[in-house]
Amino acid sequence: MRKIIVTIDGYSSCGKSTLAKKLASKLHYKYIDSGAMYRAITLYFLRNRIDWNDQSAVDNAISNIELHFEVNADTKQSEIFLNGENVEYVIRDLVVAEKVSEVAAVKEVRTFAVAAQQKLGDAKGIVMDGRDIGTTVFPNAELKIFLQADPAIRVTRRFKELHEKNPAVTIEEVKHNLEMRDYIDSNREISPLRKADDAIILDNTDLSPEETLNKAYELVLTMKSRPHKA
Repeated sequence: MRKIIVTIDGYSSCGKSTLAKKLASKLHYKYIDSGAMYRAITLYFLRNRIDWNDQSAVDNAISNIELHFEVNADTKQSEIFLNGENVEYVIRDLVVAEKVSEVAAVKEVRTFAVAAQQKLGDAKGIVMDGRDIGTTVFPNAELKIFLQADPAIRVTRRFKELHEKNPAVTIEEVKHNLEMRDYIDSNREISPLRKADDAIILDNTDLSPEETLNKAYELVLTMKSRPHKA
């Protein structure tokens, strides 16, 4: 069957990455974590003390950033590399999470990242998750999913994830971080987070990761069975 592009957009901690990884594996597609790209850029900015409100500083920084993905031989998952360094786990820290929405809202950063993402989709057969994938990166994608979940559930999920890595983190910190990111993502001038007009809403508030995967897989099969338009 023909390969398509599947986009999964939604707010933080809805399970976008988990779904995208599992769906890509089930379809034998490539998984691209667009959020990891923005997190890696944010990490570079923080490490090098780049002022992302300074356009010339941003332009210079971007010219020194090289991002690529490699499949981990053990986990079989794609991991992101920043200038040759595997930063897959470093970018998940709360310090990066607190700043990534601000950095991602910078026009030059988004232009750089979107161009890289679009190039990765040239051959199709990919699943990519993020916040503007179905609206800006791949507006003509064959299947667009908008994943959502109750805010309280999202906070609980994120807290469990972070607490395993940092027992000192509090649920209040996580709640504040998600609320801040939601606001910035939805109100930024460049490519704000919103549901594409032709996206299908998938609410996983009461669904397990496996149930969410099954519903998404059914959507893919339905889309791929439709007559192809040249």
